[in-house]
Amino acid sequence: MVNRHRGEIAAELGGETYTLCLTLGALAEIEHAYGGEDLIAIAERFESGRIKASDAIKVIGAGLRGGGLIISDDDVAKLSVGGGAAGYLRIVADLLKATFTND
Repeated sequence: MVNRHRGEIAAELGGETYTLCLTLGALAEIEHAYGGEDLIAIAERFESGRIKASDAIKVIGAGLRGGGLIISDDDVAKLSVGGGAAGYLRIVADLLKATFTND
């Protein structure tokens, strides 16, 4: 069971349900993936609607690893979700919301 107070979400990927969490280490991983760009700049980019498939792979991968799964971004890229591209974006949005808000 996920703990929203810890920023966790549940998401179905590749027919399995996983817990995703952007831990401090996962957030640092995302910063590193964007050349050391700070989290505010990254969040502003995503809020503007400029999210690429590679962004979704990075964020979902970091969330899966933050949730305890050992998985590469190459393997994340192979996971399917219901709803196609919108499904991936929903997972990213849910994960970011759980990480950065008190909802």
